[in-house]
Amino acid sequence: MSDPAAFIRAHTTPARTALVPELTLHLATEITPIWQASEAWLAAKGVAPPFWAFAWPGGQALARHILDHPAQVAGRRVLDFAAGCGLAAIAAARAGAARVEAAEIDLLAAAAIALNAAANGATVGVLARDVVGEACRWDVILCGDICYEAPMTRHVLPWLRRMAQGADVWIADPGRAYLPGDGLAPFAYHTVPTTTELEDRTTRKVTIARLAGAAVPAP
Repeated sequence: MSDPAAFIRAHTTPARTALVPELTLHLATEITPIWQASEAWLAAKGVAPPFWAFAWPGGQALARHILDHPAQVAGRRVLDFAAGCGLAAIAAARAGAARVEAAEIDLLAAAAIALNAAANGATVGVLARDVVGEACRWDVILCGDICYEAPMTRHVLPWLRRMAQGADVWIADPGRAYLPGDGLAPFAYHTVPTTTELEDRTTRKVTIARLAGAAVPAP
């Protein structure tokens, strides 16, 4: 893609979410046009669907919790994993984290994170790659809404369980089908306004839980 930032600016509008009004994000105001535009890019250049153009419930809940409880990340090294628009990462930076990184395999998402961080005066290092399998160098790993597909969950969960041996791994989930049934200790709950264009209801109850560590063999 020749200019991801230009594509994002052309198809989104600076906006704020109801749950996290402190932060500004480049978001799609209409779902169909951005999806069709990204599908055209997908056909031509291998671009993924525009999940980065929406503030999904898990990321909103993480951001709200962090801004309400900044001491839980202040002075710590934070990773926003599969970060989407980067909302949780930006909240962590605003809350005083020592270092914040956001990981995304989608290059458009990586560009959106950089734009969103700049819009909020936040310092976020963008990792435009699959970090699964890397050694743990973080104190807190934020995972918003990652259990929506079986292949994704199978790919990331063993690594996250290994990471949880040395880091706090938070999974914020609004009731997705592939959330693991064990090894989760809930500690916060948020009701997030949604749209029926993206979800099957107007609100989602998001549970934030710590993932228990396990010595899972590396693949």
